[in-house]
Amino acid sequence: MGRSRLEAFSDGVFAVAITLLALDLTVAGPEGTGSLTDQLQEKWPAFLAYLISFFMIGVIWVNHHALIRQVTKVNRTLLFLNLVLLLFVVLIPFSTAIVADYFSRHNWDTRVAMMIYGGVFLGMSAAFGAIFEWTLHGERMYQPLPPEQHWPARVRFVSGGLIYLAAIVIALVSDVASFVLIAVTAVYYVFERTPSSPGASDGGDEEQPVT
Repeated sequence: MGRSRLEAFSDGVFAVAITLLALDLTVAGPEGTGSLTDQLQEKWPAFLAYLISFFMIGVIWVNHHALIRQVTKVNRTLLFLNLVLLLFVVLIPFSTAIVADYFSRHNWDTRVAMMIYGGVFLGMSAAFGAIFEWTLHGERMYQPLPPEQHWPARVRFVSGGLIYLAAIVIALVSDVASFVLIAVTAVYYVFERTPSSPGASDGGDEEQPVT
């Protein structure tokens, strides 16, 4: 399978996931209780959760593109690691909807919703880290990361997962603090970059065998 097919399939999943987020941005309309302003105020958790999830999917899409474009050949291991990543990506709209529905209650259900939300991001982070780890071995990249930079790069990926793990634990005590931590992490990753490879050529779109 060529790198272009992997990217095209992944881009389709990212596009569907990011579109599904908007389906929960609804109000009751004239038949609902209160004015439109009141209904919008009641839905603020849904809007905020939408923004966080939108940017998280967007960030992982950007980083996914930056990483995959450096790959010299796609094999079965990469395909399955990529599927695991997409598994958690498509769960983001589900977890976002749960947070939107339960966040304003500030009870045990809210804490469970936040643990699910953080768990999905933790899974996504771990899956992306696994893909990154795959790129560190063998002649799999146009311009491999120097060996001395392997562990610093690993620490960057692990730290993100640890933040989501902390958010899950914190949710047991405070759903608000957990939500804020995930939101801050989303903002951080908007500015954090996956190292690009100036050595990657535009010729990587040709078909490559799956091994």
